[in-house]
Amino acid sequence: MENNAHGRFATIYECYKKDDLPDKQNEKTAQSSSNGLITIARLARAHGISLRTLRFYQDKGLLAPARRGKQRLFGPEDCERLALILQGKRLGFTLIEVRQMLAAWQPDAGMPLPIGRKKCVEQINLLERQRHEIGTAIAELRQIYNRMFTAGDTMAEDR
Repeated sequence: MENNAHGRFATIYECYKKDDLPDKQNEKTAQSSSNGLITIARLARAHGISLRTLRFYQDKGLLAPARRGKQRLFGPEDCERLALILQGKRLGFTLIEVRQMLAAWQPDAGMPLPIGRKKCVEQINLLERQRHEIGTAIAELRQIYNRMFTAGDTMAEDR
């Protein structure tokens, strides 16, 4: 559990660390950070995703930022929710499945992504099948490449 808690605080830290801010930061952004809220741009930058992606997750009801006029402001729990959404996506879950997991998620429980045992095994099996299919596709492409190109042909084509 200690590692999960550390991971949780590391995720929040990535959203709030000061050294990634531009030198000429506007006053509203500085004020928002000191209030425990960050802008959509800062949240996107901390997670390496686009503003469009964040807006998409908001439109799908996965994130619900506070608003100050037209500005979207995100708190520490939003940062954690986004990390869980991205983890779910990385693990191959659909947005519907991620939404169900988020509904079961408890921020203070230290649990990274609430997945039932059965669902976890199903996802492992799915990813194993996909890995096998990708390996087969790569082998097939290598055979095609080797049949089509000889060392001399490749050099002439690359020019």
